[in-house]
Amino acid sequence: MTIQTRRERERAERERLIVTAARELAEAEGWDAVTTRRLAEEIEYSQPVLYSHFKGKGAIMAAVAVQGCADLADELRAARTAAGSAREALAAVGGAYTAFARRRPALYDVIFTLAVDLPFATPEAPAALQDAFGELLQAVQPIAADGEDTGLLTETYWAGLHGLVTLMRSGRLPEEAHEQRLALLIGHFVPPGTS
Repeated sequence: MTIQTRRERERAERERLIVTAARELAEAEGWDAVTTRRLAEEIEYSQPVLYSHFKGKGAIMAAVAVQGCADLADELRAARTAAGSAREALAAVGGAYTAFARRRPALYDVIFTLAVDLPFATPEAPAALQDAFGELLQAVQPIAADGEDTGLLTETYWAGLHGLVTLMRSGRLPEEAHEQRLALLIGHFVPPGTS
């Protein structure tokens, strides 16, 4: 192994350590607790070492968002591929999306509600973001009518899911009726009795 390869591996490992520490700290105490000073203490590196990897907290949050999208894509894929019919896949993806938001609220926030410097909904978007949207698209495609813009239909489904999750998490919609609301949303995309 060359010195350069070892240094690259060590650099990548430090970056993973920073991102993991930020993610864990945000999940435990919220994003306000994530500062470069606090992260430096958590990982036992100096702040200049952090800045040699990331420009600041915003860049760290963006890296966490990318990692979170990869996790979300995996969970959506597992739900979609385990389902039988198109309707079941759409419902399973909606359930997995909701479960992710409930289980990982700080991660959900950094992906979908906080301002991060990432190009969403463009060809320049990181692969993990495209993969997460792609899983939603895979669930919506089978129910799209001929000639219907599946991208727009997927965005509408996603917006419905996000709205339900956000309103429920903020206490503006009672959580106990969430499954009924999700079923109503799915029903507008795929009428009951449709495969």
